[in-house]
Amino acid sequence: MGTLGKAIYTVGFWIRETGQAIDRLGCRLQGNYYFHEQLSRHRTLMNLFNKAPMVDKDAFVAPSASLIGDVHIGRNASIWYGCVLRGDVNTISIGAGSNIQDNSLVHVAKSNLSGKVLPTIIGNNVTVGHSAVLHGCTVEDEAFVGMGATLLDGAVVEKNAMVAAGALVRQNTRIPCGEVWGGNPARFLRKLTQEEIAFISESAANYSNLAQVHACENAKSFDAIEFEKVLQKKFARKDEEYDSMLGVVRETPPELVLPDNIQAPKAI
Repeated sequence: MGTLGKAIYTVGFWIRETGQAIDRLGCRLQGNYYFHEQLSRHRTLMNLFNKAPMVDKDAFVAPSASLIGDVHIGRNASIWYGCVLRGDVNTISIGAGSNIQDNSLVHVAKSNLSGKVLPTIIGNNVTVGHSAVLHGCTVEDEAFVGMGATLLDGAVVEKNAMVAAGALVRQNTRIPCGEVWGGNPARFLRKLTQEEIAFISESAANYSNLAQVHACENAKSFDAIEFEKVLQKKFARKDEEYDSMLGVVRETPPELVLPDNIQAPKAI
């Protein structure tokens, strides 16, 4: 960040702090007639001077997630609620179509016992389950990391490999293509079936579609949400016998409009 950039950043900081100071002063002047509202300082995207998150326009980042510093999010990737991706001392890269599910933590390494500088690299169409911890590791394309798993510095999960839920993958461990590893510490369990390998890609595609639904919902205004509640109440369906007893004739509800690239469920 150059001199001009630092000056603009500093002025912006002063303006924000001045606004908060004025708010506190106004509360004091109101005496016993004020209530103090705590303002959340949470920022979904947070830069560290010249390190700023870069998020593709087609990616979904949940409002309660935190992307800090040198973080790159690819097309159609999704970062879910409560996730923290902290790229302060190194780089975090999330490939296209990958999903980092709720409450997961992704961090990096500046130094360790081996003396290696380790970013965290997650390839394309990767699924990372809820509450996983990834630290200075590499997960290649179309791999799967189960819920609550931990990957430590230098670990590599090859393409079409799977880390079982709750597993602890030690430093510098490599999980070969087509294998399932689990346990603490993680060890080879068995080979993946072709159906399981196909499921990894299917899981990533499902999360990409679901992310578009959540992005659409998060973009709605308060008035739009309240209007939908009224419609849902008006068109709520009851049992036909129940309706006939009350003499109720219900209108046919309008068709559900889904975002682009999301297919309506097939009739059975």
